Amino acid sequence: MSHNAVSFMEDHLRNLTVGHGFWSLHVDTVLIGWILAAVIVATGMVVGRRLEEGVPRGMQNVLEALLEFVDDQVRGIFPVADPMIGALALTIFLWVFLMNAMDLLPVLLLPSIAHLFGVQDFRSTPTADPYTTLGLALSVFLLTLYYHVTHKGLWGYLKTFLVHPFGPYLFPVNILMTTVDEIAKPLSLGLRLFGNMFAGELVFLLIALLPWWVAWAPGILWSAFHLLIITLQAFIFMVLTIMYLAMAATREGDAH
Repeated sequence: MSHNAVSFMEDHLRNLTVGHGFWSLHVDTVLIGWILAAVIVATGMVVGRRLEEGVPRGMQNVLEALLEFVDDQVRGIFPVADPMIGALALTIFLWVFLMNAMDLLPVLLLPSIAHLFGVQDFRSTPTADPYTTLGLALSVFLLTLYYHVTHKGLWGYLKTFLVHPFGPYLFPVNILMTTVDEIAKPLSLGLRLFGNMFAGELVFLLIALLPWWVAWAPGILWSAFHLLIITLQAFIFMVLTIMYLAMAATREGDAH
């Protein structure tokens, strides 16, 4: 790869950042993420005020079908009735999907617009930023802890570190194994999403390096394939979140 190609890749993989080190903030990630969250809220409010009985049309039809799909997933996984889980699952799927879908925009579109306003660095896909995916995974982890404690009690949750998976006589090994397992869940959840979206972004950048009369064909093909990837990754993130919360809400002896 030529020096110009390497510089092109590096330039388009830098975030608009404020601050340094641990305290740095990726402004473009936060901006796009919150704009998409606002789109979800605004769409829900508009559709909610214009609900039609009988056969729904347009966006209401799409949202109702999606709601039924998510509800089926929750009912098949979550062990108890909980009104928050369905709303959480739907929010996660929609938000992650929209953040993933930003990768389908022309790779130079938003950075070029940002350059018009004097902004040199700008990335348009929040989930290609590990800060986003690990932040989402950390939120799921904290919510999982909450469900552990509320459904099992603090001692019931801590007891799993002592007796799982090898019984009480090997509690030092159990503590180590369970701790690694608890940490690995959110870490793998965030890294899986980041890895897939970052790889997709790299492929789009590589295609952008080709002459335009060559790039259009692989660009269309990769966009079609990537649409499947971004949908699947949003679905996986949603399902794993439900599963982790279901495991936290299941008391010992209640598992099927």
